Amino acid sequence: MSDLDAYSSLFDLTGKTIVVVGSGSGIGEAGALALAAHGAEVVCADISADAAEQTAATIVSGGGSARAAVVDTGDAHSLNELYSSVDRLDGLVHTPAINVRKRLLEISEDEFMKVVSLNLLGTFHAVTAAGRRMSDQGSGSIVAISSIRSQVVEPGQGVYAATKAGVLQLIKTLAVELGPNNVRVNALAPGVVETPLTTQIKADQEWYDAYASRSALGRWSTPSELAGPIVYLSSDAASFVTGSLLVVDGGWLAIDGRFNPPL
Repeated sequence: MSDLDAYSSLFDLTGKTIVVVGSGSGIGEAGALALAAHGAEVVCADISADAAEQTAATIVSGGGSARAAVVDTGDAHSLNELYSSVDRLDGLVHTPAINVRKRLLEISEDEFMKVVSLNLLGTFHAVTAAGRRMSDQGSGSIVAISSIRSQVVEPGQGVYAATKAGVLQLIKTLAVELGPNNVRVNALAPGVVETPLTTQIKADQEWYDAYASRSALGRWSTPSELAGPIVYLSSDAASFVTGSLLVVDGGWLAIDGRFNPPL
């Protein structure tokens, strides 16, 4: 193989089996499609059987390799069964999250626990169970979705932000602990993305426009714009990348404040 051939195959996922949890919609669906397009055999996992099957069917109809699976990230046994169903677990992409947009003094304990249970505990279940399997086989890549809210926050985002900061710290710790076993662990930090999670914001034009103007590119992103970073972190192109937060926010974090001074 020539040097050019070696570089041309950096993003080739042929022969890799990658589980995408949350593949029924949004970032998870886009990631599953992109991973399959680069040759991976994708297990499209979701709490909704219909959504998982639809994503898998889309991949197969396009000539890719995929199957659907139902999984509940609140149930560690469900995740262990999912990972045991594949001969090898070369990659995990974990995307599920929920948000309750209320100020901290107004949010109930039940609402707090609802967000924490899915976003933080669910991620913990998913990545640690995958980490055990990958450690045993001596290789693998884990990608979990954090958020720009792990870095910055606004009123009404406190609990969500706390969980996404927690996800980032779990990922960093797992990267350190699994590095000796040749397992890479990274997080993605999207900005504002057109997904079901942001339906409440999209329904308010002023709110929607304010978020669009907050990024350097002046718009929201689509789930497909997170697909490339997912493929990158899952592939050999990122063979020396672990414990990292890859920010994909259109420049949101680069901007200091919303006011554009008259310079």
